[in-house]
Amino acid sequence: MSTRPSRRLETFPNPRPGRPFEICIEAPEFTCLCPMTGQPDFAEIRIRYVPAKVCVELKALKLYLWSFRDEGNFHEAVTNRICDDLVAALHPRWLEITADFNVRGGIHTVVTASHGRRPKT
Repeated sequence: MSTRPSRRLETFPNPRPGRPFEICIEAPEFTCLCPMTGQPDFAEIRIRYVPAKVCVELKALKLYLWSFRDEGNFHEAVTNRICDDLVAALHPRWLEITADFNVRGGIHTVVTASHGRRPKT
């Protein structure tokens, strides 16, 4: 597997596809650029999902998140893009992304995007 930024999200088979269970992933070192100023934005990305047939492979996820480092993105757009890309790769029963951006200019932003209904686990 590469160690370069990549938009390719790799998966592996869900070890218990018949049992709803929740996976929580925290990525505290997410960075992208402000599309207006070009300055870096830092965030913690929290991913929670209930897998169906596949789970996301963590190194591929790390490289995927790293691929945003040199791109200008509004907080709302990048959060929804991550949600859409994970839904396309995983087809989860339920998925929620929370992007908790560091304070910049005295403003703290938290954006949450979700897909599907959260089943009881």
